[in-house]
Amino acid sequence: MALAERFAQMKTEAAKVIVGQEEVFEQVVIAFFAGGHVLLEGVPGTAKTLLAKTLARLINADFNRIQFTADLMPSDVVGTQVYNVNQGNFYLKRGPIFANIVLADEINRAPAKTQSALLEAMEEHQTTIDGERHLLHEPFMVLATQNPVEYEGTYPLPEAQLDRFMFKVLVTYPPEAVETEVLRRYHRGFDAHALNDLNLQTVIQPAELPTLRQEIQAITVEEGILSYITQLANASRQSQDLLLGGSPRASITLLLAAKSYAALQGRSYVTPDDVKHVLPATYRHRIILRPEAEIEGLDADAVIRRFSAGVAVPR
Repeated sequence: MALAERFAQMKTEAAKVIVGQEEVFEQVVIAFFAGGHVLLEGVPGTAKTLLAKTLARLINADFNRIQFTADLMPSDVVGTQVYNVNQGNFYLKRGPIFANIVLADEINRAPAKTQSALLEAMEEHQTTIDGERHLLHEPFMVLATQNPVEYEGTYPLPEAQLDRFMFKVLVTYPPEAVETEVLRRYHRGFDAHALNDLNLQTVIQPAELPTLRQEIQAITVEEGILSYITQLANASRQSQDLLLGGSPRASITLLLAAKSYAALQGRSYVTPDDVKHVLPATYRHRIILRPEAEIEGLDADAVIRRFSAGVAVPR
């Protein structure tokens, strides 16, 4: 299948830049082809920005980075009307949201009013400025980052905004051997700020994406898989460990992500293992744990493993 071949090429090219975050890169690519957005959670210095820039290079896409701060205004994200003194009229000064790949860095540092400026863009692929609708560039994907450790001066994302992200991907410290390889590359002259010198090859042109996404749309999903996805949602809602389980949007997202993953693996059908593979990234930001579960030492992934284990896998 064409998409699987392109994915293999993307991984080969990304390996020139990314070390030890191959699984994170895979999950971001799954979401990209499924048309979703990704929340990357990890401490600073784990190559989240480098990953976003690399993806943009591989698909020949425009890239913008927004550093979210406490004083960032919505107009700093979407843009504003500016008066032209010479011509005596207003013109639109587009904000950084007008790009194919947008990195919203430390998104939880901005107040809710600014965070909400992303909601319409992420859901509708458009922004409204002074009552006028402006369509965003296609493809359009938001990669947002947040630090899971430092909470001073941050504003937790509301559930409505978290739900707009297809995946929440955890970016952890690399193993010792991988970190040594990173040092070895920098010792040899690697510079994360000079991607032009790495001869990264463009694998996909934006114009090809509609055709490639049609391949995902054509993936076969048996009734048993659909029932399995629904049963997982019901199991999360009935879990004694959760205050809030998965919504119907979570089920839809799980289906689309599983189809995307199956296509990237070169298959024309979805298997239960495909669903299991994308389940944690799809659910971990959509569920709310009970205090008792947290006291027990459980986290979102542990609860997902617990309730999913009680759901019969279709044969």
